[in-house]
Amino acid sequence: MASLQVQNCFVSGFVRVWCLRHAESENVVAGVSGAVPLSPLTSRGFRQAEAAARVLADEPIAGIYCSTALRTRETAAALCKGRSIDIVALPELVEVGIGAAEATTDPDVRRQTAEVLRRWIVDRQLEGRVADGESGTQILARMTTALEQIRRAYEGGSVVLVGHVASLSVTLAQLCGLGARVWGHPLPHAVPFLVEWDGRSWQCRSWPALPTSGVSMP
Repeated sequence: MASLQVQNCFVSGFVRVWCLRHAESENVVAGVSGAVPLSPLTSRGFRQAEAAARVLADEPIAGIYCSTALRTRETAAALCKGRSIDIVALPELVEVGIGAAEATTDPDVRRQTAEVLRRWIVDRQLEGRVADGESGTQILARMTTALEQIRRAYEGGSVVLVGHVASLSVTLAQLCGLGARVWGHPLPHAVPFLVEWDGRSWQCRSWPALPTSGVSMP
């Protein structure tokens, strides 16, 4: 797989964050809902993580961040091979919490989760939640806190953030103004895409799950 083309110098205040959803994990295959922090990668997931590492091979990565979930830490470990950098696991980056419904395989909960996510992403109504879990407002607040920590630590640099499909999508839809354009196009496993802090705001120029690869986002 071809490496991504990058620039070797950065403007002061500018930060490049290569975001990606964790590689395929056991909870996804089993249809288990929630944060499920101890679910590991599948054998296919380990291969996906190694492929993502090859994609980012030429990027001058200064740091790698992930959530505290096992599947993101295992994905991050593959990205870290051959690099003298640390992996920082932040609890703020975890997947959406669904409270008492955590770890269920009930299809009704999955449908409810999809409905809540749509309201968060498309309608920008962040008050709802699944069962007694987190609201969209809470998720956006903690994820934004993590992004602020990352950009302050690596001003002028390039880092990787390994996260989760729902919490990443809700946050970037709000911060980058993506909204309905990305609804119905969930992030694929272990496909890096660039999110940039331009000194004033967060920008996401492309969404890897859109039908047209590399499509520009206004």
